[in-house]
Amino acid sequence: MKGYLLIFVISASICASLAEVYLEEKFQDDTWEKNWIYSKHPGKEFGKFVRTAGKFFNDEEEDKGIQTSQDARFYALSTKFKPFGTEGKDLVVQFTVKHEQNIDCGGGYVKVFDCSLNQEDMHGESPYRLMFGPDICGPGTKKVHVILNHNDKNVLINKDIRCKDDVYTHSYTLIIKSDNTYEVLIDGEKAEGGELEADWDLLPPKKIKDPEAKKPEDWDDRATIPDPDDTKPEDWDKPEHIPDPEAAKPDDWDDEMDGEWEPPMIDNPEFKGEWSPKQVDNPAYKGAWVHPEVDNPEYTPEPDLYKQKEICAIGFDLWQVKSGTIFDNVLITDDVEYAKKAMAGLKDKQDGEKKNKEEQDKVEREAAKEEEEKKEDNEDDDDDEDDEKPVVEENDHDEL
Repeated sequence: MKGYLLIFVISASICASLAEVYLEEKFQDDTWEKNWIYSKHPGKEFGKFVRTAGKFFNDEEEDKGIQTSQDARFYALSTKFKPFGTEGKDLVVQFTVKHEQNIDCGGGYVKVFDCSLNQEDMHGESPYRLMFGPDICGPGTKKVHVILNHNDKNVLINKDIRCKDDVYTHSYTLIIKSDNTYEVLIDGEKAEGGELEADWDLLPPKKIKDPEAKKPEDWDDRATIPDPDDTKPEDWDKPEHIPDPEAAKPDDWDDEMDGEWEPPMIDNPEFKGEWSPKQVDNPAYKGAWVHPEVDNPEYTPEPDLYKQKEICAIGFDLWQVKSGTIFDNVLITDDVEYAKKAMAGLKDKQDGEKKNKEEQDKVEREAAKEEEEKKEDNEDDDDDEDDEKPVVEENDHDEL
């Protein structure tokens, strides 16, 4: 028994030692600009990122990330790292987003690339391996994108995942596991998960409708039919509109000048509409016909659907109407536990941001109140000055 336990401990240690962190960027100082490259793709008006903790924070130095700084701009910034493949490994992509500007329309996601990325020419059509993160535009779009590239085709997840839409920092984590399953975490909590094959249309469907099958001609799928014994009542047909019986020709109406007078038409209270026989159960009803399915000859299972042959870059490729989003804590690893520990202080950061913002809001409200009171006092002083002005009588002018 001790031998088995020893083997288990050794195996666990080996697995832990094999786990790797491929990129971890916390933007702790201004040297980040040496590692990240702006795109110079022609025809786009690109905005710049600035390193800052923003307007409110928990720890100003610790909470600094890179913030979009110009409204109505595209943003294209990327960094490369040592290339790796994910065969037999989990893939974790994680980062934090703080829409402190209360974003109205703009992206907050990242794109992960292979080594073919030309960083100085990165743009919206640059091929990528996956795209992940929040996207907000108006009240109708508040979602987390999860797009995977398979056989050079970008495929969006077929589930709706709602993103956070407040002004505080939130973490987004995508875990693609080597057993072809995945998880999307927001603030460390599972927001979605399942099987890659089930939640993306990465492969042709396993089953298709049998092309040889057709609904039999005598198949009756009408649940009800018109009652053959029902007949239209003799007094059914009434006109929809009738002359108003209470209308009278105006006294000043001249038939020769105005033409023959006709009373206005009104809705007929006896009008019953188009008659149709009542419905009864169809004795020949066989139910809804279901098209039989057969195995799809174009379907081939892929046991390594999760696998990425090469990953070596990550970037922000965004459009924002109102700037102010802060990105931070960018992490790419195959170690799920390490990613979890990296976000251990998130709750404290959020609490600190909320407290700091509440204090700032209070100061701003008090300043605005004082300004309003000062304005009212000035207006009262002006009114008093007008009241104190001497009144010059006409007689005084005459004396002069």
